[in-house]
Amino acid sequence: MRLVLNVIWFVLSGLWLAIGYAFAALICFVLIITIPFGIAALRIAAYALWPFGSTVVKRADAGVASGIGNVIWVLLCGWWLALAHLVTGVALCLTIIGIPLGLANFKLVPVAFLPLGREIVSVEEAEAMGVIPRGA
Repeated sequence: MRLVLNVIWFVLSGLWLAIGYAFAALICFVLIITIPFGIAALRIAAYALWPFGSTVVKRADAGVASGIGNVIWVLLCGWWLALAHLVTGVALCLTIIGIPLGLANFKLVPVAFLPLGREIVSVEEAEAMGVIPRGA
């Protein structure tokens, strides 16, 4: 089922959202001091391509630097990437088939807005860490 959802996601929104993240990464790489944000954008771009079967968890070692970095991220790229997920999610929810994909877009809004201090892991890893209940 994950494969089917990922393929439909890729066609309807994943490719375009990943291109948006790649553009954000390019902006961050050009500004040089924001290269770590560009790396985070590329990491999220991969997640935006194939989100089903993965989840986002908070990193235990995230601290004040992640919070400060998130503020800078919001100013540079976060607000328009989160807005892209919101608009895409609403558009996908207009069809019955698109509702699960729209909900997945809404799940990506907080990640697009505040990505630093979070880690993308498989659902199985998250279950093993005890972050999400088994079978959820």
